[in-house]
Amino acid sequence: MSQAQKKAFRSIGHHLTPVVMVSENGISEGVLGELERALSDHELIKVKLALPERDDRAAMLEELVKASGAELVQTIGKMALLYRRNPQANPKLSNVQRYEGHHGRH
Repeated sequence: MSQAQKKAFRSIGHHLTPVVMVSENGISEGVLGELERALSDHELIKVKLALPERDDRAAMLEELVKASGAELVQTIGKMALLYRRNPQANPKLSNVQRYEGHHGRH
């Protein structure tokens, strides 16, 4: 992922609401299922890590990234922005394609 891409993704991510929430209960099948669906549909998603300890959040995030094959774009406090390209994503659902369509490619 290039710096320019990261920058663009961060500005998109700014407006997103978290679609997946992870709590102290850890990463359940349900959470992984949600994550999988969200990444397939939206490509770029915001995840909320509802854990008080920073180290715990980092460890959990690492697990999520490994499990989903997504790339970490950025973390801000308890929020993380994940990206996984899906060439078959519905342009109406994909946060990336919607953004690129909206802003046009120069």
